[in-house]
Amino acid sequence: MTGVLEGFALILGVIGIGYLAGRLGVVRGEQRLTLNRVAFFVATPALMFTVLHRSDISVLRSPVILVTTVAALVVAAAFIVISRVWFPRDLATTTLAATGSGYVNSNNLGLPVAVYILGDAAYVAPLIIVQLALYAPVILSILDSTRAGRPRGSGARGVLVAVGRAFTNPIIIACLAGVLCALFAVPVPKIVLAPLEMIGGAAIPMVLLSFGISLHGQRALQPGTGVRLVLVSTALKVLAMPLVAWGLGTAIGLPPHQLFVATVIAALPTAQNVYNYVQRLVHWHSGQFRPLSPHSVRRSFGGVRFG
Repeated sequence: MTGVLEGFALILGVIGIGYLAGRLGVVRGEQRLTLNRVAFFVATPALMFTVLHRSDISVLRSPVILVTTVAALVVAAAFIVISRVWFPRDLATTTLAATGSGYVNSNNLGLPVAVYILGDAAYVAPLIIVQLALYAPVILSILDSTRAGRPRGSGARGVLVAVGRAFTNPIIIACLAGVLCALFAVPVPKIVLAPLEMIGGAAIPMVLLSFGISLHGQRALQPGTGVRLVLVSTALKVLAMPLVAWGLGTAIGLPPHQLFVATVIAALPTAQNVYNYVQRLVHWHSGQFRPLSPHSVRRSFGGVRFG
């Protein structure tokens, strides 16, 4: 239990430091966006490769990962349906909010929870692989298809253009490289791995700091800022997803401990990667790397203010 509390304290502490940096004027405006760019293009790809290249691909056959994956897809689909009926949004906003409903924090919180509550860190390894190697490419492919200034295409050609561009994304390249190294047992020289591990270690702190900085001057759930979207996505993540995982695990007859593991993993909060994806999309739609005006953000993202 102490490890879990330490994990939460660590994350909240870094976010709090970021908030103080923004409030005291240490980091301002475009400086925060530079932090996001470095995290997205440099640190996060390094982290994903170092995590995935040493993974045991066989763990993907775990029934726990099957349950949590299906639960994530179910709640994401539920958000899409609810959104279409009650508060329609554009493709980018819907994709990000649906992602927030099912993309769990499997690393920063998942690892301490697995070690100190579930008894084995291997329980979250399959989820890390699935989210980094499978979810991230799909999410980024969809978001990239909405990118401002993208080549116009229709039908199959438009899809191929979007997929081709997405697979030049550094995060996707790092994920694929890591999975291939793990799958074929490709040794990575220490001289290559050591700097990647050092750089990758900065990814999560940079994203959390940037998130904390963005909180300065923001008021959550203001009228006109997508309150229904945020509340529905949050409710699906923290309430519906663990219930769905428990129901699926019960239905397929998971042993009690595995059922407990699947439910706890599904109850983990949304990963901070989603925030980083939001920031990249804001940059793409701005047409250049600078903050959007509040009006532009509301117009592009259905009223949700991302800073």
